[in-house]
Amino acid sequence: MPPAGLPGLDHQTLAGAGNGLRHLSVWRQTIAAGAATPAHRHDCEEVIVVASGHGELHVEGRVYRFGADCTLVLPASVDHQLINTGSEPLHLIAALSMAPVQVLTPDGRALPLPWQA
Repeated sequence: MPPAGLPGLDHQTLAGAGNGLRHLSVWRQTIAAGAATPAHRHDCEEVIVVASGHGELHVEGRVYRFGADCTLVLPASVDHQLINTGSEPLHLIAALSMAPVQVLTPDGRALPLPWQA
C-alpha cells in the first residue's frame, strides 16, 4: 500500500484488508521527534515492535518508557498513545488482530485514518 499519514506520523500498511486478510493488519510507522499518535483504542490486540528511537506509551493513565528493540503488547480495547520523546524519528512495526482496523477515540467516536480512505 502507498504511504499515508497524520501530522508527525508516516504510515504504510504492509498487509491487511487490501490483501484479503480479515484478522490481521501489519503496519510500518514513523513518528517524528516530539510527535505522537492521537489517544485511541482498537477492539483488537496489538503488538508493536520498536525498530529504533525511544518514547513513552501512555496506557489508561500509566506511562511506560521504551527504546529500540522493545516489544509493546496491548490488549484489546485499552486507551493508549505513543509519544516520541527523543530527538530522532521513532520507527515501529505494528501487528493488529483486525482487518481493516477500526480506531476509536477514548470517548468512543470513530477516528478516521487517511490510509483507510
